[in-house]
Amino acid sequence: MAAFTLAHLSDPHLPPLPVPRLADLAGKRALGYLNWIRNRRKFHRRDVLDALVSDLQAQGPDHIAITGDLVNLALEAEFAPALKWLESVGAPDRVTVVPGNHDAYVRATRHRFAEAWRNYLAGDEVPDGGVILPSLRRRGPLALISVSSAVPTPPLMATGWLGRPQLDALERMLAGLSSEQAFRVLLVHHPLRSDSRAKRLTDSFELRALLLQHGVELILHGHDHVHSTIWIDGPQGPIPAIGVPSASALAHGRYPAAAYNLFSIERDGAAWRCEQTVCGIDEMMRVRELRRTTLM
Repeated sequence: MAAFTLAHLSDPHLPPLPVPRLADLAGKRALGYLNWIRNRRKFHRRDVLDALVSDLQAQGPDHIAITGDLVNLALEAEFAPALKWLESVGAPDRVTVVPGNHDAYVRATRHRFAEAWRNYLAGDEVPDGGVILPSLRRRGPLALISVSSAVPTPPLMATGWLGRPQLDALERMLAGLSSEQAFRVLLVHHPLRSDSRAKRLTDSFELRALLLQHGVELILHGHDHVHSTIWIDGPQGPIPAIGVPSASALAHGRYPAAAYNLFSIERDGAAWRCEQTVCGIDEMMRVRELRRTTLM
């Protein structure tokens, strides 16, 4: 059987930002908008995102995972363009999305991502009442497990939180998968470890304890806008947890230019083989292979 290829990108922060109404710029959004005008719009560019996605699509992956922050301020006017962009990336059965903190930026629109991007978020068994996370999608040998760490936070904070109901449901889901020969991939926006109190996953300890008991083969996340690989303790050994830069970013400061990951996954006897290929955009707007790593 041929290897299954999973592509991963994150944090497109879709530019340009729609012009907000004055009434939209209360509270946290006012600071976010000021940061966009003064800083972020210089580095998050649509031509960068389009070039990166075009190259990714040319690789012909079997599935694409996007780990959040499609929008910037969660303005009502951002959700429909984000859906149109998702449709340009691929059909819902070939693209899986989890939300990021910017997708639930403020309480007023915290649930809009689930309504607007439902078909990209929902599991294989779509409930009548809408999207419920965690969700499960089976694609080839993969079991794609989506959780949401996206919650509104106070100004200057970008923390994430899963919550007890979601953790309990995730534990039941992982227990049910334990008897299957599936390559389990956990999709979450926030990294499971962070040096920043303002950007951390607040219940990461509880999530890591759950993974130590039940395990997955791979964790994919975004949020930090950098290349990242850490190893989380699992029942059969360390689990790679991998982050990726913003998919629309020019290199600036400590942040690298836009990149995506490809994972080639196949069964090798009683074990799994997984090779990671990192592809990033250069100063000439060309996407090139940066490195290859055998994860298992």
